[in-house]
Amino acid sequence: MQIPAPNAWSPNALAVFRARYLKRDEHTHAPSETPEQLLRRVARHVAAAELAWGASETERLGWEENFFALLCRGIFLPNSPTLMNSGRELGLLSACIVLPIEDSIESIFETLKHTALIQKAGGGTGFDFSRLRPRGDLVRSSGGKASGPVSFLHVYSTATSAIQQGAFRRGANMGILRTDHPDIVEFIRSKDDRQSLTNFNISVSIPDEFIRQVESDPRGPHFVRNPRTGKHHRLARGGRTGEYWTAGEVFDLITERACATGEPGVIFLDRINRDNPTPALGTIAATNPCSEQPLLPYEACTLGSINLVKFTSGAGLDWANFRQTVRTATRFLDDVVEVNRLPVPETERLCRLNRKIGLGIMGFADALFALSLPYDSDDAVALGERIMETLNETAHDESEALARVRGPFPAWKGSRWDTKEGRPQRNATVSTIAPTGTISILAGCSGGIEPVFSLAFHRNILDGGRFLEVNPIFIQAARERGFYSTRLVERLLETGTLQTLEELPSDMKQVFQTARDVSPEAHVRMQAAFQRHCDSGISKTINFPGSATPADVRSIYLKAFHAGVKGVTVYRDGSRPHQPMALNHCKGCE
Repeated sequence: MQIPAPNAWSPNALAVFRARYLKRDEHTHAPSETPEQLLRRVARHVAAAELAWGASETERLGWEENFFALLCRGIFLPNSPTLMNSGRELGLLSACIVLPIEDSIESIFETLKHTALIQKAGGGTGFDFSRLRPRGDLVRSSGGKASGPVSFLHVYSTATSAIQQGAFRRGANMGILRTDHPDIVEFIRSKDDRQSLTNFNISVSIPDEFIRQVESDPRGPHFVRNPRTGKHHRLARGGRTGEYWTAGEVFDLITERACATGEPGVIFLDRINRDNPTPALGTIAATNPCSEQPLLPYEACTLGSINLVKFTSGAGLDWANFRQTVRTATRFLDDVVEVNRLPVPETERLCRLNRKIGLGIMGFADALFALSLPYDSDDAVALGERIMETLNETAHDESEALARVRGPFPAWKGSRWDTKEGRPQRNATVSTIAPTGTISILAGCSGGIEPVFSLAFHRNILDGGRFLEVNPIFIQAARERGFYSTRLVERLLETGTLQTLEELPSDMKQVFQTARDVSPEAHVRMQAAFQRHCDSGISKTINFPGSATPADVRSIYLKAFHAGVKGVTVYRDGSRPHQPMALNHCKGCE
């Protein structure tokens, strides 16, 4: 199998390798390995797991070569911690870990310690703060009053800022609160100050019952429950006696703040738990920072994504090679679970108990470009669903094959795979769709299943670097059609879209859609198509024009709920002053 030479990596990929992934000399701090040496280190470390299952050294070497070929050709890449830490001292290979927070100072700060250890090694963390007593509630041990969940979000965010100074990448957290927590209004408004909680994404956890009330009785009272006492009561409006929030007003506040700032997102709690493969081990209440991975308390997941562009040609998708790559990638991720070292003992135990992995794709928008399919077309949605169905079923077939040799995941007995499916599985979950922010840069493709942000834009990275990205498939098409010019790229950097460029062919405008060209309804339709065949969740942003209203966001939240997705994140154009991808006209993005 042909391995690319070092110059096969794009200049932008090499910049990211140097900024985030390569080993550094302890004296000069200069990179001490090449990308190929890094990927060889990863392949060797992960393939060592084969020996635990009786493979010979020759067989182990064969799998090392198989893994290395996929990595080095940019066909498949694992999540960032696997690239950063394979064969190194820290040893954490999982991208996302959910940690529990119980209602005591001891639990809060024990979890903060665990957070520091995980983020130091490049992992992201998610938390459900719903067990903490509300602001102003009694603290019996001191006779004082509780400061409430939002105060501890600030403590965790500040700690993350300190931790990231020495970490490989920016620390990331997900903070979640249920709609029936007494501090829900304060939580919804917690990021009104754009300088606060900069290391947190926040989402509201919404049960089905809340949506039913919003739709059938929005003027009815909104009831909350004190997690300390278990008592329910109507949610009072601040200090105003006799005035209470309705369910519709709480939902409207969620949509109004999401429209204004992009947060909070929402997760649909009951929908998530209907897919919980091991309900006997507990209820899922939180997700990773990008919300695609719902996890039990202390649970971790290792992710990886296949570059769909590598299987796309004018003739369509190479389904046979795609399926074979899914099988190899599934085996790779199961091997990662085996050699993974987690810094929290309970997380180590649960990770081995369920052996969750999350295989997905990246480069979907680029594949649609190559196939001349508009992102918002019926054909594109049908293709997306077929891709995810093929990936999910093939990965489960491979997980079953691994289970017959290596044994099913230890918590299989009594799991959904035992009681409902009657199917041995090596892994409790196999599929997810991650955002693939940096690994898609390495692979040279679009991220996850999102439409491209723009056909040309500036990307800002962790160390203060900034570089230009121009979509290579569009450039090739523009050259072939005879209208490529540097002026065209300059105009794209100003507009972000072809739709305002009157001189360009209409068929090009139709195919080369960007995020702002796709309606919110079409975004939801695509997310739902992938969700129908995905064990976990979908990292997806529903884009809105700058003119969108809270009523528009409200409508999309309800449509997404009924479409069966597990969570929704929205972004109204211009609602945030700073972003990782920017056009020339974007104020505050310089």
